[in-house]
Amino acid sequence: MRILLILISIAFITAVKADEIYNLIKIPNLDIYKIETKNKIRYLNTNNDFRIGLEKNITCSRTNSTNLNKKFLLIEKNLNNYSSGFLKKNNIKYLVMCENLFISNINTGGIPDTKKRTLIIDINFNPKYFERMIHHEIFHMIQKSNTKFFDEQKWSLLNKKDFEYAKCSTCSDRLNLDLYKKTEGFLTEYSKSIPSEDMAEVFSFLMIDKALVEDKSIDDMILKNKINFIKSSLSKVDASFKF
Repeated sequence: MRILLILISIAFITAVKADEIYNLIKIPNLDIYKIETKNKIRYLNTNNDFRIGLEKNITCSRTNSTNLNKKFLLIEKNLNNYSSGFLKKNNIKYLVMCENLFISNINTGGIPDTKKRTLIIDINFNPKYFERMIHHEIFHMIQKSNTKFFDEQKWSLLNKKDFEYAKCSTCSDRLNLDLYKKTEGFLTEYSKSIPSEDMAEVFSFLMIDKALVEDKSIDDMILKNKINFIKSSLSKVDASFKF
């Protein structure tokens, strides 16, 4: 009888916490996956499909439990690179895991929302880029929380004078995420879409393989300057942050 009461109490508390989180981030059909974490990230997963956004243009599907448990190990490993203090400064508290994430019918790896302190990620995103995608999307939250330190006009001036970014990331055909053999200021084709994506690509590579990126920059002064820009800006956000 006592064990039954304990189980009922746990279920009740979990339901209450789930309701509290829904009231904060306004994403339906979520379950608590893990909330007792060393950096205070709260991991949530979908128990059913959802559609959100002012125009209901963001959709994602429920998670398969086997797939989720497998991918969560990678997700938590990468999130553990960030301290609770750093995440708090950058408005990152909730991570929602779902499958087949789309915004306006465009498949995407993640959708950051600093106002709700929430990052939604697609656990079905291409495994080749999955871990880097996590850091890429986290950078977008860092930049949005600290725009004065990540000035896109200053960043653009680091490129050759004749280079022009696209008007927007979704209206560009520069989509490939593979690392260039010869960088010439850019790590990937996607880096050439818009300044914020270029910054996010540099950051994500530094998080995954700092030595490789720095080696690429030895003969690439533009890339070296971009790396220094990211490092300098991050030190202003949090002096204790280390790659």
